[in-house]
Amino acid sequence: MLRTSALRRGLAAAAVLAVGVGCTAQPTDGRPAGADGKSGGGAGAVATPGAGSGTSLPSAPPRPSKNPAARPTAAPSPSGSVSPSASASASASARTPSSARTPSPGAAKPRTVMASGAESDQVRELQARLRQIGHFDRTPTGYYGTLTATAVSSFQGKRGLSRTGTTDSVTWQKLLTMTRKPTGAELWPPTERPVAEPDPRCLKGRVLCISKNSRTLSWMVDGTRVSTMDVRFGSEYTPTREGTFTVYWKSRHHVSTLYDTAMPYAMFFSGGQAVHYSADFAARGYSGASHGCVNVRDEAKIADLFVEVKTGDKVVIYW
Repeated sequence: MLRTSALRRGLAAAAVLAVGVGCTAQPTDGRPAGADGKSGGGAGAVATPGAGSGTSLPSAPPRPSKNPAARPTAAPSPSGSVSPSASASASASARTPSSARTPSPGAAKPRTVMASGAESDQVRELQARLRQIGHFDRTPTGYYGTLTATAVSSFQGKRGLSRTGTTDSVTWQKLLTMTRKPTGAELWPPTERPVAEPDPRCLKGRVLCISKNSRTLSWMVDGTRVSTMDVRFGSEYTPTREGTFTVYWKSRHHVSTLYDTAMPYAMFFSGGQAVHYSADFAARGYSGASHGCVNVRDEAKIADLFVEVKTGDKVVIYW
C-alpha cells in the first residue's frame, strides 16, 4: 500500500515537470509574453517541445499590440515623396545665399583718366571742378602734382571711393555729376591773390611789376595791366633781391648749373636770379621756396609772357 502511494506521488511529480518544461503558459488575452511584457522574443518566447515529447501546441496568432512601442513602423512614403532628411537638406540649400553657392567674378578695375605727373587742359578742368566744391584751394595750373592728388583723395574719401589720389573713370564721372562746366575765368583766373597797387616805377614803359606783399606779378605796358599771375620768392637764406632791374637774358629751356634743376621760360634780371616757371611751385604751392628766383606756377601764362617780354624790359620788385 505504501509502495503504491509512493509510486502515485512520483508519477504526479513527473507529470507536473513535463508540463513546466514543454509548455508556455498563455496570458489571459492569449498573447505570447516577453520578458519585458512586449510580444515575442526574449526568455518568455514560445518554446519548441522537447525532442521525444511527441507533441506540440499550436501558437495562437498574435493580436495587435496596445503598446505603442510595439506597433509596426509607418509604411514607406509613396513614390515621389520627399523624405524628411532630403527636405531639410533642400531647405538649408534654399537658405544659403546664391553668392555663397556660386562666387561672382570680381568687378573690373576702373580705367585711369589722370594721374600724378600729367599736364593737360583736362587736369586744369579737374582742378577747377574740385575748386567749385571746396577740395582745391589753388589757381588751376594744368599740372597734376601732389596738391592735386591730395585734393582728389579728399574728394574720393568724402564720396565713399577708394582714396588713391588718382582720377579714375568712376571718380571723374562722380565729379562731373556734382559740378558744372568751368568758365574761362575759373580755368584761367588772373590770380588767386588780390593784386597789389602798382609801384610808381611800374607806370611807364614795359615793366614786370612784382609785389612781394601780394605775391603777384603784373605785366604792365604804359601803366596798363596786361596780365597777372601768382609768384613766390626765395627763402630767408636765399632772398630775392628788391629794386629796379632789366631783363638781360632769356632762356626758353634753361637748366640751373648750380642746382641742376629745370628753369623753363627763364628771364634773368640780376645775376643768377630770374623769373621762370616752377613745377615745384605748381605742385607744392607756397609750402616751398626758390633759391632767389621769382617762381611762376602757371605755365601757360608764363609761356605767353616769355613771348611778350624783350631783352631790356624793366623789372621792378618791391614790398
